[in-house]
Amino acid sequence: MKRSKMKLVVASNNAKKRKEISAILGLLGIELIDAEQTVFIDVIEDADTFAGNAQKKAEAFARVNNCPAIADDSGLCVDALNGAPGVYSARFAGESATDADNNRKLLAELKNNPNRSAHFVCALHLAWPDSDKALKAQGSVAGHMLEQPSGNSGFGYDPLFFCPELGKAFADATAEEKSSISHRGRALRQLANQLKMKS
Repeated sequence: MKRSKMKLVVASNNAKKRKEISAILGLLGIELIDAEQTVFIDVIEDADTFAGNAQKKAEAFARVNNCPAIADDSGLCVDALNGAPGVYSARFAGESATDADNNRKLLAELKNNPNRSAHFVCALHLAWPDSDKALKAQGSVAGHMLEQPSGNSGFGYDPLFFCPELGKAFADATAEEKSSISHRGRALRQLANQLKMKS
């Protein structure tokens, strides 16, 4: 008997994040459903960890849509700023901040600081609506912050994040190059392996 295709709500309104998620999980034959095609809810991300925020979003979307849901929470941690912006990465320069606003604030905070080491973190949580079972994964990638933006690809802090493993800024990398080494790519591959073991 043929097994039905797994459906999975992607609990994010960030289209670029969803594209990265679908590029890896879509290879497993999973039908990924955009948040806008579901009962969309605004989840307050007030946890103090990436994993905590991802869990809140995934569980809320799974319950309200009665469908498994995956959520991502990710951000940039800068050593010289004691790990900031961290869980506040998307709103570093304010609640309605754009990527450019956040990048400008980060450059201002790091002005004349020789310590520019940083790392990206991504936490993923996959929740089911009718049980306490869940799959979790976390990935990270280390690098340093540039003194000025470089490249036109990616999003968020990608123009400022130089990845030694790629030898370029994330915004100078192709989508495939970035995914091969990024925090989200690493977390997604971990999660994909867990899903394969469950199937």
